[in-house]
Amino acid sequence: MRASPLNSNQCYEQTLELLQQRGVEVADIADIVMFLQKDYIPDLSWETCVESVQSVLKKREVQNALFTGIQLDILAEEKKLLTPLQDIIETDEPLYGIDEVLALAIVNLYGSIGFTNYGYVDKMKYGKLKDLNDKSFGVHTFLDDLVGAIAAAASSRIAHRHKQKAEEQECM
Repeated sequence: MRASPLNSNQCYEQTLELLQQRGVEVADIADIVMFLQKDYIPDLSWETCVESVQSVLKKREVQNALFTGIQLDILAEEKKLLTPLQDIIETDEPLYGIDEVLALAIVNLYGSIGFTNYGYVDKMKYGKLKDLNDKSFGVHTFLDDLVGAIAAAASSRIAHRHKQKAEEQECM
């Protein structure tokens, strides 16, 4: 008999636990969100950034991307992948774009502004992304891109909500 799938809350809790095990906290991602949006929304609160990150992390597509990417990073650290994939992921080979493709699956959930935010933050390596990109802290070939994508998605979510709120106020 097949085991029943985890419910949404269990998947969310497992996602948070996996991120923590890999050295990433919701606050780290919220910091990147604040960096991305502070110039566009001057009154942006820390709480809004945290809430947006949590909302993105509750999406099953995001959880599945994280489960997949983190598992591949762990297997690469344990040297359990087949050659040449082991070398490619372990060294974060520049021409290997599957890590970015997986990250774009997250960004795609929140529209085109998410793509530009992701490209920018991926290039800047702001905050926790700089640590994750440092090979001395382990293999994070997928995780650095996934964290950047979550921050970009959360930023896009905030931008869309801010615009909607402004439009609603104009109508009053």
